[in-house]
Amino acid sequence: MINNPYYLKARLFPTVLTSIPALFLYNKFVAPLYHNQLESIYAALPTITNVIFSSAIIFLLVQINRFVSKEIFQRLYFKDEINMPTTNLLLKSNTELETTIKQKIEDKIKNKFDLTLLSAVEELADEPRARKLIATTVSQIRNTLRDNSLILQHNIEYGFFRNLIGGSFLAFIISIIILLLSQSNGDVATTNLGFILSSIYFLPIILSKVIIDNYGKYYAKILYEQFLTI
Repeated sequence: MINNPYYLKARLFPTVLTSIPALFLYNKFVAPLYHNQLESIYAALPTITNVIFSSAIIFLLVQINRFVSKEIFQRLYFKDEINMPTTNLLLKSNTELETTIKQKIEDKIKNKFDLTLLSAVEELADEPRARKLIATTVSQIRNTLRDNSLILQHNIEYGFFRNLIGGSFLAFIISIIILLLSQSNGDVATTNLGFILSSIYFLPIILSKVIIDNYGKYYAKILYEQFLTI
């Protein structure tokens, strides 16, 4: 997986950036609970154990962040595939793409996949059907462009910020836990750190809709631009 550029840049990198509170919580509050017991057996064992557990935490967070970003934030703003920017741009009622460009895309879809999108009248009468047809078409376009480096780059950028938002949500919660635990212990330095971390990770959550909308639209436009070139 480490050789997969999408996994590395869109999943692992945002997880590393948002794993600081989880790793701090583990090493500050959890590891000391058994550190002294292990130290009396083998001096190096606590360090080895902490490294292994920290690596396992990051791997677990990769999976959790991806789930949170897709199932909470992406679904919150787009609901599902038929409401993604890639679908919205090809709706007749959507004016973000210039009419002649949209017609060229539809003509190419018909020629390449033998699929005809609904007319404006048909779409008005049954928009859910129009959206489903476009979503099916988008899947075929993606398959056609799966080796396109520009599409991959924009897909990575969208995935990075989406997963960063999902990771920030979890990091914010853990930062609050650190803040509460340190306050109960009277640890001023850790309390301040918890406050700083919670403030940092709250920012992507506040900006999540703007970020996901913009990068989703960037990806959709590049997808159709590249589709017209093949």
